[in-house]
Amino acid sequence: MNIDTVFFALELIGTAAFSVTGVITALEKKLDIFGAAVLSMVTAVGGGMLRDIILGYLPPVAFRKSVYSIVALSVSVLVYVISYFADKDGVKIKDKFDVYTQVINVFDSVGLAVFTIGGINSAHSCGFTQNAYLCIFVGLLTGVGGGVMRDVLAGRVPVILKKRIYAVAAIAGALLYQILTEHKLLSSAPAILLSVCVILVIRILATVFRWNLPSIKDYSRDGDKDKED
Repeated sequence: MNIDTVFFALELIGTAAFSVTGVITALEKKLDIFGAAVLSMVTAVGGGMLRDIILGYLPPVAFRKSVYSIVALSVSVLVYVISYFADKDGVKIKDKFDVYTQVINVFDSVGLAVFTIGGINSAHSCGFTQNAYLCIFVGLLTGVGGGVMRDVLAGRVPVILKKRIYAVAAIAGALLYQILTEHKLLSSAPAILLSVCVILVIRILATVFRWNLPSIKDYSRDGDKDKED
């Protein structure tokens, strides 16, 4: 099994994981099945679409290869239908999701890692290897763009701006990949695997130990705290 096959399989896992996070957000916001499908699709393929637009690769891969959209849509409908009938039976589906939160976080971390490195690798393929800023930005946008779009559509502050080490992990992995490839310290395949592992490790550690960047909790003059969604 070559690196492209492994990468494609991981992309599908990441797409499914991102899709699930989109459905969970839709359930929390009490959206209907169409709303859930939209949030799932945006979360799963939004980052890749932004990447392709910036790199001038049009139409985006999401429209050239329907497999990603099909996976995202299928997962969203399946999870929503399960949630719908569970609710009919009086089962609190949110409690069920909480049980699998850590598992979802692992898959979500895989998606972040794979899409981030996939994004920066796409920038290299387009001939921008020497433009480190562009490559790292494109990698970061590919990894977190869908989640940001999801949160904006759901009417909440994007999670990456206030919770856990998320974008920072993507930046660290993208920076490592850029250094390894630009200076030819490793060939493409080992560089991809090492960079993906770095993002995974940072994200999992941040989840387990609940790492967050410093923030000011009581900034408002009246002492009122902003309410979380």
